[in-house]
Amino acid sequence: MQLQDILFSQGFGTRRVCAGLVQQGRVEVGGQACTDATAQFEPEGLSFSVQGVPWTYHRLAYLMLHKPAGFECSQRPSAHPSIYTLLPAPLRQRPNKGNVPGVQAIGRLDQDTTGLLLLTDDGAFMHRMASPRHHVPKVYEVGLRHPATAAMAGRLLEGVVLDDGPKPVRAAACEVVAERRLHLTLTQGKYHQVKRMVAAVGNRVETLHRSRIGALALPDDLAPGAWRWLTPQDLAALQPD
Repeated sequence: MQLQDILFSQGFGTRRVCAGLVQQGRVEVGGQACTDATAQFEPEGLSFSVQGVPWTYHRLAYLMLHKPAGFECSQRPSAHPSIYTLLPAPLRQRPNKGNVPGVQAIGRLDQDTTGLLLLTDDGAFMHRMASPRHHVPKVYEVGLRHPATAAMAGRLLEGVVLDDGPKPVRAAACEVVAERRLHLTLTQGKYHQVKRMVAAVGNRVETLHRSRIGALALPDDLAPGAWRWLTPQDLAALQPD
């Protein structure tokens, strides 16, 4: 693949912009500047740098982000900064077959909710992770206003009726871990689901943190606002059993 096409596929601008970066000596491959935009390279696993910033080629992007509070999962936020501002520009500009370029969040977390968020430009992967048919479990750490009780956990497991449908919505698992803390596992993704379920059993969510999706846990060393590529092991942990 031509170097200018590699840069374009990774989100470094239009082909003309990418060719200009190469011709101006701003791209290094193997530690050496390359000024031939049409130079051919095997893209898979290729490491290079653009204006001093190291990059590795990824045909498709699979990321995790530790979402902090105070950010909206929207390209056009209404009142708070967008989570996409936490990502480098190439990830926001990757060419996409859809109308919106760049990686997209798989589902949304409220602006005051923190924790594990997945992003990708792979439509099939996004559908598989987001579709309710696949029942991908998501674990939430819930801080409560009032003390938690075993009876409350039992009601959540039994199922509560939300105002957008008569069918009970159940927690797959619910553990009381402290006086005002629950671990709640859901396999659905309804609007404000955790907050509404907790309200339905007579309590209120004060803090909400998603710690796990499938078998993939948010790493302890990934700080709020930080992101990283998913490893093959991470992707394997997201596959259904």
